[in-house]
Amino acid sequence: MFLAIDSSVGTQVALVDPSGVTLAQAVSDDPRGHAEMIGLLLERVFAEADVLPHHVTHVVMGIGPGPFTGLRVGMAAASAFALSQGVPLLPVVSHDAWGYESETDVVVVTDARRGEVAYSVYRVAEAQRRSVGPALSRPENLAEALGGDRDLPRNVAEHIPADSLARVAREYLQSGRDFPAPTPRYLRQPDVSTPQ
Repeated sequence: MFLAIDSSVGTQVALVDPSGVTLAQAVSDDPRGHAEMIGLLLERVFAEADVLPHHVTHVVMGIGPGPFTGLRVGMAAASAFALSQGVPLLPVVSHDAWGYESETDVVVVTDARRGEVAYSVYRVAEAQRRSVGPALSRPENLAEALGGDRDLPRNVAEHIPADSLARVAREYLQSGRDFPAPTPRYLRQPDVSTPQ
């Protein structure tokens, strides 16, 4: 059973069975309440699915792109859960939740704050569907940044479906593909830095 956690855009948690069926999913769209909500969302999905933490065999961790603090909360929760249960931690680029389940070529776009968007380009005919990104652009410059992909349909994602993230991880496992490094995709430096 897969537990998926993502806090790149709001906070999402899901439980997905080994065949890819969603057992439970909980979402908070609060862009700043990750730390306050993640424990409640975990409780909710385990209660709704009527399963216990030791039933989880894999933890899927959304690695962004996303804002510094919010992304760290979800990644820390996923890492801690995997460590506590002694199960594998599977990092997945958050945009893949939309890009891999799309039936057409698509550009996935999320709010990156500070007047920017994060984007990734997905091509259904390619084995590694994400052909570009994740990368940053100002909204008014996105068409130029996309170049030859500018006419593709755009999915401006308000959240990341955690159950889809789990299915992407499942597909990676089945195909033997390598997972990305378990490092956050901030795409820019945090607002606060260590004094020199």
